[in-house]
Amino acid sequence: MALIYLTGPSGSGKDSLLRYAREQLSAHAGVCFAHRYVTRAADAGGENHIALSSEEFASRGRAGLFALSWAGNELYYGVGIEIEFWLATGLTVVMNGSRAYLRQARARYPQLVVVEIAVSELLLRERLIARGRETAKEAERRLQRNRELSAVAPDAQVIRNEGDLESGGQALVALICRYAGQPLRP
Repeated sequence: MALIYLTGPSGSGKDSLLRYAREQLSAHAGVCFAHRYVTRAADAGGENHIALSSEEFASRGRAGLFALSWAGNELYYGVGIEIEFWLATGLTVVMNGSRAYLRQARARYPQLVVVEIAVSELLLRERLIARGRETAKEAERRLQRNRELSAVAPDAQVIRNEGDLESGGQALVALICRYAGQPLRP
């Protein structure tokens, strides 16, 4: 059992790796992938998230429905309180986290496992531009933010995601299985 807190800059491929791992581990009863609640349209591309308006997000926050919540990149993000139940029943929970919020997440879950998805700055710039969600100026802000947050978790387990999806995906699957106490199956 563990809470695996996946971090890395926007454009590093976290969403693709999470999707790959979710597909590979869909039959493993000991692993749960937490959806994030985000104040971004559901069809904004990339992340498999639950879209909320700012008002809905605030209302759920007041009701205590988030185990973790934070603001970043002009959006609000939350992970539902359901992860408390999943962890209490012995499941390994995988979530898409934030390096900027790591200190607060560790305060609530001291044993969380930090995994950083890393790519070179050159590749990161290419990916940000290619996905077309940010203007050139916004992409540069994200690159600057990545430089500022690069040393937030020196103890993080690092997965380099600069090759094909399967290579990075298999590395993430192997790590999740190790913490879930389950053998890696094809």
